[in-house]
Amino acid sequence: MRILVCDDQPLIRTAYTTIFGVQPGFAVAGAAADGEQAVRLARELRPDVVLMDIRMPVLDGIEATRRLAGPEVADPLTVLVVTTFNLDEYVYRALRAGAAGFLLKDAQPAELVAAVRTVAAGDALVAPAVTRRLIGHFGERLRPSPGVDGPAALLAPREVEVLKLIARGMSNAEIAAELTLSQETVKTYVSRILTKLDLRDRVHAVVYAFQSGLVRSGA
Repeated sequence: MRILVCDDQPLIRTAYTTIFGVQPGFAVAGAAADGEQAVRLARELRPDVVLMDIRMPVLDGIEATRRLAGPEVADPLTVLVVTTFNLDEYVYRALRAGAAGFLLKDAQPAELVAAVRTVAAGDALVAPAVTRRLIGHFGERLRPSPGVDGPAALLAPREVEVLKLIARGMSNAEIAAELTLSQETVKTYVSRILTKLDLRDRVHAVVYAFQSGLVRSGA
């Protein structure tokens, strides 16, 4: 699995390069110190996963993510945003720009490696606990958007229930326990939800749930 490391701090780039350099099955394809370089190298190298910082010079990580993974990109790359949560006020915008997931910079190396494996496999919700923190922190910004169809018109009642729990940051196992279903059944529901709503992954299902008004901050 080929990784592109994008961060303006040399120490972080070195740390990530070292972590993945010793992991079996991983290779660091390159490293970028700013967003413009990140976009150029990502398009040239086509890595399996791009580790993207948000605050970078020349071009910030949000715009770099949009250019690599946004809805207008014909062949999007998988971007994992790695951020200092308490400082960055733009995580939600990064997800809307097409990021497949996000992780905190204080994560342990094993968590970082697991997160990369997760997004590479297409299961974009990296860490349910982090999703809950994101929703709590940015809740006031996650407001319904005009023109977004309500899920009740597009989904079966049980699928609406599952979407609500996805938006709360629950994993498949937690949803299965909550609704007394098997994990395989939950996985099937999640797949149907993404297909019916034309969503790329679970992260964007969370965004949709808030934009449609299905889930509200503090609800």
